Amino acid sequence: MARRLQPSPLRLLLALALVLTTGTTGLALAPATALTPTVAQAPEIALPPEVAPPELNQPPDAGQPEATQPGVVPPQVAQPEGAPPPVVTGVVVDGSTGTPVAGAEIISGGEAVEADDQGRFGVTLAADDERLRVAAEGYLDNVVPLDPAVRAGEAELEILLFRNTFAETVEVVSAERAPERPSATPIEAEEVFQVAGSFDNIFRTLDALPGVASTGDFGSRLAVRGGTPDQNLTIMDGVEVHNPYRLFGLVSAFNPETVDRFELTAGGFGAAYGDRLSSLLIVDNRPGESDLGGSSSTSVTDANVVLEGAAPGNGSWLVSGRRTYYDLVAGIVTDQNLPSFADLQLQAGWDFGPGHRLSVLGLTSRENADFRFDDEDDAGRGDTGGLISEAGNDLGSVRFDAVLGSTATSRTIVSWYRNTERLGVDATFDTASRRSNTPDDDTAVGRANFAFDRSLSVRDVSVRQELGVRLSPAHTLDAGVELHRLTSGVTLSITGDRNESAANPSSVRGGVGLPDALDSVLRGTRGGAWIQDRYQVTPRLLVEPGLRLEWSTVNGDAVLSPRFAATLALGWESRLRVAGGLYAQSPGYEKLIQSDYFFDLSPGRVEALRHERATHIVAGFERDVGAGTLARVEAYYKTFDDLIVGRLETEPERRARVGQYDFPADLRGSVPAAARITSTPVNGGRGEAYGIDAYLVRNAPDARLGGWLSYAWGRADRQTYGLRYPFEYDRRHAFNAVGRYRLGDRWSVAATAQVATGFPYTPAVGVRVASATDERGRLVPARDATGALVYTIDRGGLEALQRGQLPYYGRLDLRIAHQPGGRTGRWSWYIEVINALNRDNPVELDAELEYDPTASVPSIVELPTAGFPLIPSFGVRVRF
Repeated sequence: MARRLQPSPLRLLLALALVLTTGTTGLALAPATALTPTVAQAPEIALPPEVAPPELNQPPDAGQPEATQPGVVPPQVAQPEGAPPPVVTGVVVDGSTGTPVAGAEIISGGEAVEADDQGRFGVTLAADDERLRVAAEGYLDNVVPLDPAVRAGEAELEILLFRNTFAETVEVVSAERAPERPSATPIEAEEVFQVAGSFDNIFRTLDALPGVASTGDFGSRLAVRGGTPDQNLTIMDGVEVHNPYRLFGLVSAFNPETVDRFELTAGGFGAAYGDRLSSLLIVDNRPGESDLGGSSSTSVTDANVVLEGAAPGNGSWLVSGRRTYYDLVAGIVTDQNLPSFADLQLQAGWDFGPGHRLSVLGLTSRENADFRFDDEDDAGRGDTGGLISEAGNDLGSVRFDAVLGSTATSRTIVSWYRNTERLGVDATFDTASRRSNTPDDDTAVGRANFAFDRSLSVRDVSVRQELGVRLSPAHTLDAGVELHRLTSGVTLSITGDRNESAANPSSVRGGVGLPDALDSVLRGTRGGAWIQDRYQVTPRLLVEPGLRLEWSTVNGDAVLSPRFAATLALGWESRLRVAGGLYAQSPGYEKLIQSDYFFDLSPGRVEALRHERATHIVAGFERDVGAGTLARVEAYYKTFDDLIVGRLETEPERRARVGQYDFPADLRGSVPAAARITSTPVNGGRGEAYGIDAYLVRNAPDARLGGWLSYAWGRADRQTYGLRYPFEYDRRHAFNAVGRYRLGDRWSVAATAQVATGFPYTPAVGVRVASATDERGRLVPARDATGALVYTIDRGGLEALQRGQLPYYGRLDLRIAHQPGGRTGRWSWYIEVINALNRDNPVELDAELEYDPTASVPSIVELPTAGFPLIPSFGVRVRF
């Protein structure tokens, strides 16, 4: 539970652009009082006679003094000066079965305690605190007003919590308790602030979990257990978020100050979610506090302000805003518009009636950049041109939660989402991947004109209906349906040189297989319906069979996907978990936001596509090995079928392309004559992924040492074009150590260490003579000013794809933090160093040509690039 508490700038920018384009209610009872209502997250509910004591069904004013009537906060009991703060004791039990809820978390102010095995607790009240907040795994939160007798220690509380059947997986959970599905890992929002090297970005925190790999240092896209970034589903408060990034991926769309928790399920997720093949990220925003307050923070990327308070009618509100500030400072000394973003989030919720809650959410963000450079010298060398980038994200949603009688719950979510992006580049620069084998770089090094303009838009109007029915204390049935009315489109114009260094011609980095121009709009409805049974067969065995049907009018395909999960308690605080199922993903431009490759999904082409499919099997063993400490080992196996890839050129297309070359016979070997990959989509890919993950985490709130250790071994490959080759983010070994240590109440240190084998890549196989367009429009051998032949990098044909492996990746991030007022202090600061060892990590290898006096052609040199340099960072947080 979250506590409230030497290259030119243009070339660096262009490189960065290329890299990045790629519920039932809780109640509280006190002796001799009637029902006390909840006032925050959990709405009031009247219990049926078979559950509630007789006095609970009396009218609110039946023999009660005004101070203990429902909805009236009892007056605060004054404490004598110098007296110790009051201690409230009581017990937390399941409202349906009456069994103790062990491990329930009881919070007052900045202190949180856990109920023991019998559900009993004792918590010291914070000054002026008139309520307790209670939460437990699988239950709705409860906020309990305290009457004078309880505050004075003259009576104990009996707090009833009721199961939350709104969620497919556990959505209200302490970090110390295990989730109820395999491969599910909860991350508290506060954790994001404490992990060294996270930049307050949840995706950089998830990168340190087993089986998860960041595709690059400067972005936030993740590859999870053999899946590509576009195969990850992100859900915020029940709404699908198509673009979860800000600032080219340097920053997350999610503000940790307003989030209660994150949960990543790396595979085997339940039937309530679909249309993705790989993983599920759930983001739960927290409600605003009823007391007026707020916080402010500043990090190396942006500044952040949060305000919250009570709303009329038993509700609360929360407003947050973030904005970069370095662009404002730089604007004083330069006319360049550095990449910047600003976002605003508003959320509010009201409890009304028996068991009803209405929540609204609004989010808007804007990003832009406008760079102009002119470093060309008198000889016509150097960089000149510019880059323009604009992006916008808007989201609005309304959610209605309701308890239907004593055994059913309902959740209805209606949302509207829009994402727009535009990236334009027009630049001319020297390129070391193209040169003649002469010693004078001024004449030997080639020039490239990179000119393109791309716009992408997604609009999603959706409705989601969930229904949970408790058939018995051990049996719950969940069902639902969701509909998305999607309108997406792409406009593309490429007038400059192509990126011949891209091994796959359909690469979003300007591959030669992309169309010169495209204006495509795709409209359709995507839907899903599911049913899932949660059955406690025995006290030790829980099973969750499910079935999901999903369809899309875009391609007319429908897929029926069975799902299954089970948990077996083995004793000694250990569990065996298994999960599996079939998963499907429909084609759509909304997936291209995170894709490495571009496909022309115009209506005439997408209609011939089938849904992509994957099968997951996950088995894991976990054990609680101490207070707040969990050890887990998991094995997984995935298969992928009908993956969308670019088809190869047809023979007429290949002949027409090769026919444009007018090379002499002795240079015909430099003509790329083999069939190339195009941007026309086909279901031509297959693959598999399997591996073992080990995870040891300690998140005890009062422990001096916290964090986790993880190790992952995995293997993933793809079968396409009749070939089998490594998956582009295949990572055989990865070790992560994330730790923080409290030196006292005020100081703490943290470190994150990552060591992993490198990704596969396509190495250069040699050089070939470059081409240039003559006055006839034919492609002829390129020559420099002296008449010498110009060469370019040759990546080979299909058989060379991903045949090389990058060197290992290693990084150490260090942080020191100080909270002057201790753990309950109102402000804190930290300083940290990213990549403290200043290792030049080869996230990519950039192939360049150098003059070779011993040969007739230039030699190839591969240089590491795209990794973080040593970066100092800082952050300040203030609560008020």
